[in-house]
Amino acid sequence: MKNFLLLTLGITLVLASCHEKSVEHDYTDWSHYGGPVDGSRYSSLAQITKENVAQLEVAWIYHTGDATERSQIQCQPIVVNGLLFGSTPALNVFALNAATGEEVWRFDPFEVLGGENSWAGTNRGVSYWEDGEDKRILFGAGNWLMAVNALTGEPILTFGDGGKVDLRKGLDTDREDFLIVANAPGVVYGDLLIIGMRLSEGLDAAPGHIRAYNIRTGKREWIFHTIPQEGEFGYDTWDAKNIKQIGGANNWAGMTVDQERGIVFVPTGSATYDFWGGYRKGDNLFANSLLALNASTGKRIWHFQAVHHDVWDRDFPANPNLIRIQKDGKWIDAVAQISKQGLTYVFDRETGEPVWPIVETPISQSVMPGEFSSATQPIPTFPEPFMNMTFGEKDILNLKPEWEADIRSQLEGASYGDTWAPPHPDKPIVLFPGMDGGGEWGGASFDPETQTLYVNANQIPWLIGMTPNADFENIGKSVYTNYCGNCHGLDRKGNPPTIPSLLTVKEKYSYDSLALLLQNGRGAMPSFAHITDKNRRILLEYLLDKAPAEGDKQEMAGVSSQLYPRYYMDGYKKLVTKDGLYGSNPPWGLLTALDMKTGKKKWQVPLGEIDSLSAEGFAPTGTENYGGPVVTAGGVLFIAATKDEKIRAFDKETGEILWEAKLPASGHATPAVYEMNGKQFLVIACGGGKGTRSGDAYVAFALPD
Repeated sequence: MKNFLLLTLGITLVLASCHEKSVEHDYTDWSHYGGPVDGSRYSSLAQITKENVAQLEVAWIYHTGDATERSQIQCQPIVVNGLLFGSTPALNVFALNAATGEEVWRFDPFEVLGGENSWAGTNRGVSYWEDGEDKRILFGAGNWLMAVNALTGEPILTFGDGGKVDLRKGLDTDREDFLIVANAPGVVYGDLLIIGMRLSEGLDAAPGHIRAYNIRTGKREWIFHTIPQEGEFGYDTWDAKNIKQIGGANNWAGMTVDQERGIVFVPTGSATYDFWGGYRKGDNLFANSLLALNASTGKRIWHFQAVHHDVWDRDFPANPNLIRIQKDGKWIDAVAQISKQGLTYVFDRETGEPVWPIVETPISQSVMPGEFSSATQPIPTFPEPFMNMTFGEKDILNLKPEWEADIRSQLEGASYGDTWAPPHPDKPIVLFPGMDGGGEWGGASFDPETQTLYVNANQIPWLIGMTPNADFENIGKSVYTNYCGNCHGLDRKGNPPTIPSLLTVKEKYSYDSLALLLQNGRGAMPSFAHITDKNRRILLEYLLDKAPAEGDKQEMAGVSSQLYPRYYMDGYKKLVTKDGLYGSNPPWGLLTALDMKTGKKKWQVPLGEIDSLSAEGFAPTGTENYGGPVVTAGGVLFIAATKDEKIRAFDKETGEILWEAKLPASGHATPAVYEMNGKQFLVIACGGGKGTRSGDAYVAFALPD
């Protein structure tokens, strides 16, 4: 068996949790990441219905005022005691009057940090905790975990070191100079905040261990090693020679707590290096896994690994949903985890037993030099996939002959038609589902009344090519490849408009100004403050087309102490035409309803529209989408997410569009639904990004008085 469902708590658990009585949740609550405590993204509010949703109008707009080029807002706000809490593009945290949108307080973390690590990446939400009069908001700003008073925004100076905890510390490693971004909010269990982190994509990455911090003091209370240490379960699924220099296996997607059982469900991502795994022979537990941990102690209860020895970057992309379903006449308290690969994995919460069989299936084997493939991958029999699983001849874009010719020319010599085709040393592969799913970080929503899971997906092919590591005579290119090549490509051309070209950097920056940019980061570009001074100097010289110093060439940028992959992926590249249209036949964005009683699709519709194609008479094609859905007892599903800068309401039973509204910028986030003073509100963050114009607005909708 590839997956081990082991109980390590020293207690006996019933082998099936088929309960006739359900735990009652307050589904009017929206105080957690994912809305209610179960992460369902479901609201029992029913003031807005299928019959009146078309009457929705803007109730208020809050402008943060700090958007910049390529900035984003990915925050799903929470609402507690009449206050709406969220974050801005520059990672300020705020509280608004949830009824009016008026600002109550705003906190700039970098005033406390003194500008240290002023790049903080994105933030997808905040966490709330209270004990009597002590009410706190906890959030991540770059590598810092911070706590502020929920009523005033003042830092809690008794938390950690003057209100902050440095997440680079306390990883049980010798190093602390890591790139770490606390992008997803932690989950609260009692007095603990359990949190993951986003990491570097290279072999300089930190191990993605899961940690719990005391909310009162900031002290680390427990740690779970997602890359096991010697003597721990799973250590033998790695190459012991290199395991201490491997990073990743991190939780960047968020997590969900079963408060009644005391279990935290943690999805993890791939281990580094993502696309060539020659230094990590084995299945690599607990990368690409769903972990069930004792929330009090961090001890493993069970786990499931969805991708063995990942070379496709198939992280679990979203926090799981706690669901209750009736299957074959029995009620099951389950956990459902969507994936980038368009599959949903469903387990009994207590035992980890799959609700539907999951079959270890033989896959194509790698011919990459030094690589070690897994012979099989686990494929669930149900639920049905929520997107196409392969990109073949019939799927090549053919809306116009010139578009088809463009795509076919790019596919010459490429390998496609195999979902699990591994990267190849001599030819590109089409990765489908692509890097951004399938499912993505917005997550799924679950309606407990109808037992329906709703998930949006991208249905877009990507081209993945591999290139041998540069000869160390060209040490500049080797260092560039390690830190910048994945995003900007080995040719430095980038992927405009999302990722800019670096070919003209020397025309825009001096040595000093470019050094400052590398130190601080900007927009979607991370800070490189964590890399050595020598490597930063070599990188600057390479970007400015200057020859590296002879001494640096001789020392080879410290490669004796850091592993560098033998092969690199040559850049994140969607398969697109010269006009930017995706290389597969539409739909490119999907919204799917899955009947979780049977595992079968109820309906599936395109999500999003490209106006220029509609004007030419093409049916709605769907668009790339980032951010999740919210379903309500009023019969309505709300979702923004699309690149066309709209928010939409769908009939949750049929998938019919009932209403749509134009937003100030794309709403690449998940909405919040709540009630204030007898009125139901729908709020979406409109931060744009992902190749669209950036924005700074939170927009609230409600029915007219």
